[in-house]
Amino acid sequence: MSYLNWLEAPTLKTVTCTHTDAEKYVVNHMLTAGNTYEVKNETDEFLFIVDNSGKVGGYYKTYFANEQI
Repeated sequence: MSYLNWLEAPTLKTVTCTHTDAEKYVVNHMLTAGNTYEVKNETDEFLFIVDNSGKVGGYYKTYFANEQI
């Protein structure tokens, strides 16, 4: 799947953000704990979601609760 088309791509699933406590990166500007986000692509370590900016961003899976279908 080309990353240029991820925003228009169908949603694979939704996930809920559980926390924004990052050790190294600032994520609380783009994620809000308790919000549900649409997953556009997924790798072993990252979820690519439509974040608070309205664009697709990649975040570690540790910020999210169990995936919902």
